[in-house]
Amino acid sequence: MDSLRRMDIKYLKGIGPKRAELLDKNLGIKTYYDLLHHFPTGYVDRTSVYRIADFSGEMPTVQTRGRFVSFSEHGEGAKLRLVGLFSDGSGMMEVVWFKRIKAIKQAYHTGQEYIVFGKPTQFNGRWSVVHPEVDTPGSQAVTDGFRGVYPLTEQLRNRGFSARTIAQAVSQVISSIQRFNETLPADIIARYRLMGLHDAIRAIHNPANNDELQRARFRLKFEELFYLQLNIRRYARRRSEAVTGFRFPRIGHFFNTFYKEFLPFELTGAQKRVIKEIRADMGSGRQMNRLLQGDVGSGKTLVALLCMLIALDNDTQACLMAPTEILATQHFETLTSLVAAMGVNVRLLTGSTGKKQRDIIHRELEDGSLHILVGTHAVIEDNVRFRNLGLVIIDEQHRFGVAQRARLWKKNIIAPHVLVMTATPIPRTLAMTVYGDLSVSVIDELPPGRKPVVTLLRYDENRFATYQGIGRQLRAGRQVYIVYPLVHENEKLELRSLEEGYESICETFRDYTVAFVHGQMKPAEKDYQMSLFASGKAQILVATTVIEVGVNVPNATTMLIENAERFGLSQLHQLRGRVGRGGGQSYCILMTKRKIAADTRKRLELMTSTTDGFAIAEADLHMRGPGDIEGTMQSGVALDLHIANLATDGQIIQLARDSADYILDTDPSFTLPGHEMLETQLRLLSSRQQDWSRIS
Repeated sequence: MDSLRRMDIKYLKGIGPKRAELLDKNLGIKTYYDLLHHFPTGYVDRTSVYRIADFSGEMPTVQTRGRFVSFSEHGEGAKLRLVGLFSDGSGMMEVVWFKRIKAIKQAYHTGQEYIVFGKPTQFNGRWSVVHPEVDTPGSQAVTDGFRGVYPLTEQLRNRGFSARTIAQAVSQVISSIQRFNETLPADIIARYRLMGLHDAIRAIHNPANNDELQRARFRLKFEELFYLQLNIRRYARRRSEAVTGFRFPRIGHFFNTFYKEFLPFELTGAQKRVIKEIRADMGSGRQMNRLLQGDVGSGKTLVALLCMLIALDNDTQACLMAPTEILATQHFETLTSLVAAMGVNVRLLTGSTGKKQRDIIHRELEDGSLHILVGTHAVIEDNVRFRNLGLVIIDEQHRFGVAQRARLWKKNIIAPHVLVMTATPIPRTLAMTVYGDLSVSVIDELPPGRKPVVTLLRYDENRFATYQGIGRQLRAGRQVYIVYPLVHENEKLELRSLEEGYESICETFRDYTVAFVHGQMKPAEKDYQMSLFASGKAQILVATTVIEVGVNVPNATTMLIENAERFGLSQLHQLRGRVGRGGGQSYCILMTKRKIAADTRKRLELMTSTTDGFAIAEADLHMRGPGDIEGTMQSGVALDLHIANLATDGQIIQLARDSADYILDTDPSFTLPGHEMLETQLRLLSSRQQDWSRIS
């Protein structure tokens, strides 16, 4: 297969330099290898022939055999069309062309037998097929059986490309190669009874039947996921062996005092389990590299604090880095309120920190009297030097680039332990792939006293009643978020904007102070508006999605999300997490127009039926695929998957992971007979994409 990566498709019959350039520009197909890995997204069955008399509107495509009775042209100029009357003896249908009319007239003739294949539609009581495929009875297209339907762009279609164009080019490549060299070890193939590579490549493009197609799909998906997992798992093992870390053997004064005297509430079983996992990592002598997933309000910050106290008990310092000044400030205030009485020195470092305060922080960090530093990007500046940094915690870590995060753990000779936290629930299949080198801990229960948020779906005609409900919450002394998808009005999009919404809300709720925030504001103004709401001086906050992370106002009990149909499930869940942070009952109202697509309604109804972030993330993955969700994971993620689907192939991912571990357990250097290709395939994988598995 390696040689196919160097063979240019412009030398294929029917392609040439100009068409090759178009394929490269539109589909990224440059070589024979690229062409063979441009897999069909569906298949049509060319084995059945239907009578025109038996056509029905439910048929996606049909194939019929007969003769053209006549050809006639209708219209003129851009509206010119060619209509061929086609009969198979059972009935008559129209075959219509709007393009390449001159060539069509020269190619097809009355009285000669043809096979016509296309989508039937009924017009004026007669069946018609527009721009069908037309073949002679003995052609290969008719005898191929199942044939692939390939994804194409509009530009390619306008330039004469069709699924057949791709199929013919693929057929040329396959017929020109006697045998593809196998890319999986024989023991792995035997273990799972996999189809051989040569047969799989042929069958994925031109299967004889459905059974052969499914076997080919399984083989190619497995291979793709196997090498991804092998790459990640090998990196993780090498890293674990190479990177030593602090050994934290003691649970001492700081941890025990806090646990016995200052713990604000009994830990949940999930919090205790996660702390136990983290303690084991920090006592191993290897650098901890752990992802902590916890739904909104699950108590991740308390777990992080207990871990930092373990670091303090072992004579090291801790640092917590957050993506925004608001979130960093909230963490600082929370930690200070919990441990100040114990004599734990916690300080805050952000872009707004003045020189005098910075000098104190720098001095205390270097002499070791500063125990915990909380901050934004400011903590990674070169002049921020620790005496002995033992634990780094990154909150909402996907908002930092890999290089930014790495600057923190270079602030000590011995690599500090790393705990990265996210409130964005990550589906298991995605976590296994994107974060394959990380140990993963999950807090999957809420602390006692937290009530699930009641989520309601409301339509525009319910707005008056909805505002009445919001008014009752305001009169009870509660606060309210109102979220808009846009800052400014857009004539092309029928969406409510923050600008018009702010004016309307101020008019509707005249007795209350309304603050507003959006991403286009200057940081100082945004912080000022947020502080109005956080302090309670403003009772309503009109905002865009800038509030989805890091806003903690326990008194806010209601959120109204305008044009909720415009948001993804995971984003709606993150927004909903801004309410329900106190003891009172909270509400999230999804406002939308009544006429919405069926899948959109299904998505919104799912939000009203569950507050389980992991269930929502799994549903989001199935509905939208991994593309959008990957964007919430990690800066630099690039899943270059040709055929595997993280939403549906969880079982294959697990098999691939098990196989990768089996290889690394039995032959970590790939020296056994038959394993020679493993290093080659990994090198090719690395050349195609950056190392997105790396966290620290």
